[in-house]
Amino acid sequence: MTTSRRQTLQPVGRRLLIAAVGLAALLPLAARADTWPAKPIRWVVAYPAGGGSDFLARQLAPQLGKQLGQTFVIDNKPGAAGIIGTDAAAKSAPDGYTIVSGDNGVMVFHAAMYKKLPYDPKDLVPVGFMARFPLILAVNPGAGFSSAKQWLDEVKKNPGKFSYASPGIGSPHHLAMELLKDRSQTFVVHVPYRGTAFALQDVIGGVVPMTVVDTAAGLPQIRSGKLKALAVMSKKRLATLPDVPTFEELGFKDLEVTAWQGLFMPKGTPPDIVAKLSGELTKAINTPEVKARLEDFGLEVAPSNAAGLAAFVQKETTFWHGLIRERKLSAE
Repeated sequence: MTTSRRQTLQPVGRRLLIAAVGLAALLPLAARADTWPAKPIRWVVAYPAGGGSDFLARQLAPQLGKQLGQTFVIDNKPGAAGIIGTDAAAKSAPDGYTIVSGDNGVMVFHAAMYKKLPYDPKDLVPVGFMARFPLILAVNPGAGFSSAKQWLDEVKKNPGKFSYASPGIGSPHHLAMELLKDRSQTFVVHVPYRGTAFALQDVIGGVVPMTVVDTAAGLPQIRSGKLKALAVMSKKRLATLPDVPTFEELGFKDLEVTAWQGLFMPKGTPPDIVAKLSGELTKAINTPEVKARLEDFGLEVAPSNAAGLAAFVQKETTFWHGLIRERKLSAE
């Protein structure tokens, strides 16, 4: 072969070699997506056990495990209104073996309320929407509030006298109460806790007289008489609390707030795995026995795919960031 012919073929051979190496690099990824999951999956819940996020994850994990043939291990990582656990999940390897529950707080509110977050919500990719948790204004039965109207009269006459517990600064429960305070022109002192369970413990114990609680965590306490529901922050009355009025009935417009939950994975997780889990998630939520348990706890079941969750988060971000800036709300 002449020198000129070797020079002509060398670039071609180099390109073929590079292409072969690239194809070889892709093969393990494709195989991994096809065989996923091959080991247990860690489900990060950024709140303590006993709250709404924990409840939803523990209802869905066994069904997903049954469908996919692997165990889903709940990993509660509470702290800083969900920031600690969400950050840990966002920084996990994007190999399909870490998933995380995301709510209004960690995926929407915090980016506007904190000057700096250790994670960016865009560090997590949507898998699918799971459910909405209607919110309830609830009080200790011995706190002296007989109705929402009487509660409103009392807090208006005594600004700063009363306090309310929340699962943490920047939680949906916190923002819902702050919105109520703004619309009702009242001042109630905020007492943040490290999760719903701790907040409810002190309300039930009479340390703090009131809270905004989600249906998953609050309904058992309301049914047992440990908490008294005054009003719901839904558009319509809840089927699980038919005698409890909405704030719209009490004259407050546009006061519908829910604590929603979506499922996310670290950015960079293979799209095939995300798509596969998204389909299995919808299937799990729609399983009759699972759906019945969720609805019995007052959840509004609303499964969607990854694209649906992404669009929803964007819409929520636009609305709430504008409102947070307008009301000058801050977590710092």
